[in-house]
Amino acid sequence: MKELFKRLIVDFQEKEIEIIPRAYTLPIETSKIVSLIGVRRSGKTYLLYEMINKLKKKGLKQNILYINFEDDCLIGMNYKDFDKLIEAYFELYPQKRDEKIYLFFDEIQEIAYWEKFVRRIHDTLNANIVITGSSSKLLSKEIATSLRGRTISYEVFPLSFQEYLRFRQIDINLHSSKSLSHIKNALQIYVVKGGFPEIVLEEDEDIQSRILRDYVDLIVYRDIIERYKVKNLALLKLLIKYLFSNPATLVSFTKLYNDFKSMGYRLSKDTLFEYFAYLNDAYTCFITSIFKSSVKEEQRNPKKVFIVDNGFNYIYDTTFSPDYSKLYENVVFLHLRRRFSQIYYYKSKREVDFYIPSRKMLVNVIYDVKDKKTLEREVQSLIEGMRYVGSESGCLITKDEDRVIESQGFKIFLKPLWRWLLEGEEK
Repeated sequence: MKELFKRLIVDFQEKEIEIIPRAYTLPIETSKIVSLIGVRRSGKTYLLYEMINKLKKKGLKQNILYINFEDDCLIGMNYKDFDKLIEAYFELYPQKRDEKIYLFFDEIQEIAYWEKFVRRIHDTLNANIVITGSSSKLLSKEIATSLRGRTISYEVFPLSFQEYLRFRQIDINLHSSKSLSHIKNALQIYVVKGGFPEIVLEEDEDIQSRILRDYVDLIVYRDIIERYKVKNLALLKLLIKYLFSNPATLVSFTKLYNDFKSMGYRLSKDTLFEYFAYLNDAYTCFITSIFKSSVKEEQRNPKKVFIVDNGFNYIYDTTFSPDYSKLYENVVFLHLRRRFSQIYYYKSKREVDFYIPSRKMLVNVIYDVKDKKTLEREVQSLIEGMRYVGSESGCLITKDEDRVIESQGFKIFLKPLWRWLLEGEEK
């Protein structure tokens, strides 16, 4: 096993990796264990590569130990082999025992009891450690128990719109008509097909669809079925199809349970809750609750469900025309979720799509506001929400409206989605 480790270590050190920088600022020189978690294929590995390239530029190539625990060469590896990995590295570079080394462990959750090893080497070696994983529940649970006080975690999502433009080599110049035309065209594609890096770099539409379906299969079989020993595969697939086909939708789990039962599926409410929790743990779906002062009231009301990338809707949606209103809302949620962990929707007489308590921020999303009644409804819902939470302004995200409405002492900023997504990102 040591010889295999030595080969993997040296082969990686000699490998030249070209990367497109992401909009993440990750610490390399920190005494904490850095944890990157997120859905599969969101770009966690390439964030490691980006950190590694910076170290190589400093002349620290031999100080780097990178291992991808999903490498088929490591099938059968167990907890006891971790010590052999460290021994193999120091047999290659005995002089590095007196220097700081940098350990990058990719998809480390594949090895049982990994947290014990990471905790031990963090406490005993002069090493900076970065780990990645594709299960929020696994990493958060283990970090809370075994790595307490030793780690800082970062969530990794598919590409933001700003990153998407960078991947497609589109300049962000909001004062250039030429640049704006490219940005608006790119947004329509991004809204429909999402931001998984591999999809953005692939031009063939058939291959794009095949890749996205492979992602779903990988998440379902590796991150859910194998990990949680799911027995009712048909129910899980039905739930996935429903959620991916209906992003940004209010869901009553009682109604969903009754609907599935009427279709002939054998299930309990507990099973439905469990399967949704599995999808949430794998970073494929997210929920927002209604904003209420009572937890009981929050639980009693329907949840609004969002998906981690619009590309999953692209492969499940069977309609002839995309529902841009829902797709816009899902993109807005993902943009907010990158910045805030606590997101709600507000509803009294009227509904507001998003409320961020930490900023008293209220956001509504409507694709087309040409109809005056539609616009008035959205404005009034924001005013009701602003009056309730004590905010003086709200935001209405649209396709192309860019103006300010003042009403009843409140300001509502109408902004095109492309501008709202890129605010502060212009060169």
